Amino acid sequence: MNENELAGLLESLRRMGSDDLNVEVKESATTLSRDVWETVSAFANTAGGIIVLGVSEHVGFVPVTNFETEKVLNQFVAGMGDAGGRGKLANPPKYTIERVELQGTVVLVITIEELDPSSKPCYVIERGAQGGSYKRVDDKDVPLSSTEVLALSSYERTSPSDRDAVPGTSVGDLDESLVDRTIERAYSLTPRAMRGATDKKTKMERLNLLDFQGNVTKAGLLAAGVYPQQFYPKLFIDVAVHAGTQKGAAGPLRFMDRTVCEGTLGEMISDTVAAVAKNLRRTSTVQGISRIDSLEIPEEVLREAVANAVIHREYGDRFCGQSITVDVFDDRIEVTNPGGLYGGKTRENLFDGSSRCRNATLVKLMSIVPLPDGAGSPAEGNGSGIPMMIDAMRAHGLAEPLFCPGFDRFKVVLYRSKIEPVDHGGGLIVTALKHYGELGTRELAKRTGLTISQVRSRVNALIAQGELEPTAPSTSRNRKYRLSERVE
Repeated sequence: MNENELAGLLESLRRMGSDDLNVEVKESATTLSRDVWETVSAFANTAGGIIVLGVSEHVGFVPVTNFETEKVLNQFVAGMGDAGGRGKLANPPKYTIERVELQGTVVLVITIEELDPSSKPCYVIERGAQGGSYKRVDDKDVPLSSTEVLALSSYERTSPSDRDAVPGTSVGDLDESLVDRTIERAYSLTPRAMRGATDKKTKMERLNLLDFQGNVTKAGLLAAGVYPQQFYPKLFIDVAVHAGTQKGAAGPLRFMDRTVCEGTLGEMISDTVAAVAKNLRRTSTVQGISRIDSLEIPEEVLREAVANAVIHREYGDRFCGQSITVDVFDDRIEVTNPGGLYGGKTRENLFDGSSRCRNATLVKLMSIVPLPDGAGSPAEGNGSGIPMMIDAMRAHGLAEPLFCPGFDRFKVVLYRSKIEPVDHGGGLIVTALKHYGELGTRELAKRTGLTISQVRSRVNALIAQGELEPTAPSTSRNRKYRLSERVE
């Protein structure tokens, strides 16, 4: 990074009035501040970032005059454990340091790389500072919850929870008809699994509906139980239809429509698709002498998003108190499940067509269990699901799905028809300001569901386009935004 690039970066921060998701500025004139290790941990655990040392945020993102470059650099290298002795971090990330001259002062620009998922989390162990692991949320370093730490630390381990016996269950808690149909399908789909199995109990064990002691497994209960929620009350899908583009816009009603989808995983998938479909617009096309009606979002895309959520969610004990949510807004549908990426999947290779199985037993079983509406099996994509979703949305002239992996959850956003695919957030901000008049950055984030960093970037773009105007200078904490006269 050269001086002009750094100056441009700092000018962008100055206009926003603070650091952002990817950049953290610290003075550290003579001594490295302790909270720098929290930032290193946050960048390493999230998506990487840049730390600029020797620059003051409080006086307008300019270099400090008494910055002792080499002294601070040596402290940082030692803290990373690269100068002998014990460092300040467990699982430190890779990094690079650049000396950049800025307004006559040499400052340090440190680029922190995101850790490989199997190496997370990066943990602060410095004495006298607040320990723990952190994530980056807008311009803040936020401690990871115990659930998030668990999700990161177990990233490469196959969870045994789907093969565990469910206490208090018996064979009578399985749907006999569904079990029989599953066994019948197994003879054609996986015939070797049935080789030599002469009695029904053995066949159920081969399919992992039962363990070898004859106990019902968690996978078996979820795939073929009479009512799995008797044992796991929160394992359902909550479908909520909201007015407008944000939660709570319906006022006292809270929801325009709401459906709790229970039963087996197959029943939940089918019921969820039906609950969403009745709240979507339909389009009609004429082919020959026939008129064909279809959903504004392809049904196969919606089904795939829901099926992925139920099959790849985390079913460990710490997560069984969390449900899957499907939120339907005027402009989009959000499908969110507990459990982040798993088994080598990252943001970078999410679209490569490869499949990873957190719940290997459940995935295999669900590739055989028939869906109640006759739409095949819930798990039969063999890693082709995400590419199929992208292609299908493109073919219908819709924006590509947005995939949002988190530490302990995964969200898929499906944009509805007639929504501009380039900048969804700009429209949300304009809509919010039309309704509320003047709003600050954090208020806009709350009203639109965008992050503060997303709000800032979109606000700046809208100001440049002449659609918004600020109510105060960029240095003012009372700065808000309103629509310009030509937009109103």
